[in-house]
Amino acid sequence: MAVYLLDTNHISPLVTLAHPLRKRVLNSLQAGNTFSIAVPALTELLFGISILPRARQNLEEWERLKPSFNYYDIDRQHAEQAAKLQVALRRQGWQLETVDALIATVALQNGLILLTTDNDFSPISELQQENWLQP
Repeated sequence: MAVYLLDTNHISPLVTLAHPLRKRVLNSLQAGNTFSIAVPALTELLFGISILPRARQNLEEWERLKPSFNYYDIDRQHAEQAAKLQVALRRQGWQLETVDALIATVALQNGLILLTTDNDFSPISELQQENWLQP
């Protein structure tokens, strides 16, 4: 079974009942695959769905969904590795935001496949990535 880490762009569609990604993730969960969320992505998700016109419905749906996922807290080791990753990428001419560096570090340290649409992760060759929102 596969073990995935969700980037924010793969979490936020899950609160939309008719979104095709929601169906794919829920079917994959039923098939025994595991989905996790790093706490920085959770912060981005909660902020994003809370400022939309349908914030109440989004948050209610998130409350129903959230027990289905595992969560990775960020500790000192993650912070140190994320900073090293940012420095290494900057030396190659690539800018990686701190939240993305933390998400990448969680995926790398735990052998998780990152589900993302974000090209900012592309220079990290050792990071396994998939995009389930691609047609």
